[in-house]
Amino acid sequence: MGRVDRTSDSTRHSLATGLVILGALSRLLPHPPNMTSVGAMGLFSGSRLKMWQALSLPVLCMAITDPILGKLHGYAAFSWETPIIYASLMFSVLIGRSLARNGSATRVGIAALLCSTQFFVITNFAVWAMYGLYPHTWSGLAACYVAALPFFGRTLVGDLLYAAILFGVYALVSRRIARLDTEMVHERLSN
Repeated sequence: MGRVDRTSDSTRHSLATGLVILGALSRLLPHPPNMTSVGAMGLFSGSRLKMWQALSLPVLCMAITDPILGKLHGYAAFSWETPIIYASLMFSVLIGRSLARNGSATRVGIAALLCSTQFFVITNFAVWAMYGLYPHTWSGLAACYVAALPFFGRTLVGDLLYAAILFGVYALVSRRIARLDTEMVHERLSN
């Protein structure tokens, strides 16, 4: 039975890795600004992969897809914002760690909301602090956040949608794997 468990774990790990990669590739599909899989990808990888993999795989996927997107849309692949966005992705991974043992739909939804919120707070603070578009006052910071609210809405929709897809597909396929494992054990016992 130990061999079946190891096979199941390996299959689930491969499934999780594949879903993170598919999430990253989905960024290449046409989408509204900020309505991507990035937050959900970090959240999901944090919940299902070993810590070093959960931190490195999403960043690697971003580092590969950013130049492709830059080429497709005519902008620089990397900028001063890139480390801030990647750091925010790491926070999403850390939030995902809280779902490792209990990834109920409610908890995933709350975690996705947290991911969207921290991304909004961190990246827009950086815009306020570094771009010079807003005065460096409390009212300037508030104006920056208010101007970014439409992007927050799209980020939230993207995080919720992609989290539902990633966690949902993983749950469905994992149940199928468990069912196949049970059938294999029964078959071995009956022989």
